[in-house]
Amino acid sequence: MNIEQVNDEKKGFFKALENDKEAGMMTYVWAGPGKIIIDHTEVNPEFSGKGVGKALVLEAVRYARENKVKILPLCPFAKSVFDKNADLQDVLF
Repeated sequence: MNIEQVNDEKKGFFKALENDKEAGMMTYVWAGPGKIIIDHTEVNPEFSGKGVGKALVLEAVRYARENKVKILPLCPFAKSVFDKNADLQDVLF
């Protein structure tokens, strides 16, 4: 699975692709300098149960750590991933 990021000054998304098919997407908005709010995660039903959503959240965490960005997970799915993984707490605001 390949995850691509598209980012602009106000919003962006992470998109998971497998064999040229969109497996899932997670969107976010910028909440000022160095802060993003994850507002939606969606997985294609064909890829349900394959860890696509979690992979998208983990890619956002990797991006946040590399770029000194903090995350607020408003999306219920993303929030549940953060709640279940204590090792991700360092990127929360």
